[in-house]
Amino acid sequence: MAKKKDQLGKGLRALLTKIDKPETTKTEKKEAIAELSRSISEINLNDIEPNPYQPRKEFDEAELLELVQSIKTLGLIQPITLRKVTGKKFQIISGERRWRASKLAGLKKMPAYIRVTDDQGMLEMALVENIQRADLNALEVALSYQRLIDECNLQHEELAKRVGKDRSTVTNYTRLLKLPPDLQEGLKNKKISMGHAKALLSLSDPSHQLHFYKKVISENLSVRNTEKEIREYKSPGHSKTKGESPGSSSGSLHPEVLKIKDRLSHLFGSKVEILRDNNGKGKIMIHFSSDDQFNDIIDEIED
Repeated sequence: MAKKKDQLGKGLRALLTKIDKPETTKTEKKEAIAELSRSISEINLNDIEPNPYQPRKEFDEAELLELVQSIKTLGLIQPITLRKVTGKKFQIISGERRWRASKLAGLKKMPAYIRVTDDQGMLEMALVENIQRADLNALEVALSYQRLIDECNLQHEELAKRVGKDRSTVTNYTRLLKLPPDLQEGLKNKKISMGHAKALLSLSDPSHQLHFYKKVISENLSVRNTEKEIREYKSPGHSKTKGESPGSSSGSLHPEVLKIKDRLSHLFGSKVEILRDNNGKGKIMIHFSSDDQFNDIIDEIED
């Protein structure tokens, strides 16, 4: 006997047909869409395609495999959200990670909510739902906010209402996109937090931002200590000559000079300070805590 061809459920097919019919009134269409959004349908995985507007571009492999194992053991509990495109095809609005895991788990069908929307509506829905539901890192959230602003023509105030956040929160996230690439990568990989990034943004010079970013990493500075260091550097009483690298009178240096400082500190096994302005003037101070350490430093110099 020939295998029966998979078909959409009758209820789902009837609702979609009703929505597509030109003679359907606005009221009937609205009621059908509302019923569709409340219903959970079983959709063939092969009829589902990824969302080109998905804000998350990378999926953690270990977490994905954990979800695969959970689906194999317990099944898929939370439905994904789809929109119908052409024929029997559906496009993911939210839930791509669950769809990927379900395919790896060997499922043929998966539960889904079906929504009716145009491309711009889909983009907005996808971004808003992912911001609210997915474990996006701060940079992914920032990129999603910016896309909503650019591609959906939303102002910060409108966007804040869409995502249920304060306007200042939206502004703080979008400002992250002004950070240099290295800092954005550090934020993405959670080497620094949102709080660290906000503190670094208070510096207008990217090279200074990069310096303090490296200082945060190397000295494992808390957000509060980072804010304190930057505040001290920016304070009117901070003694720095014109054109001087950030914090050069308090142990903070331009990234390239910092590398030299670290090499000297490693060489002498002691704290080293370099005070230098951009004209090349300055001095090097080597600290020692005993005569023995002093003699060791002299030996290294003479060698």
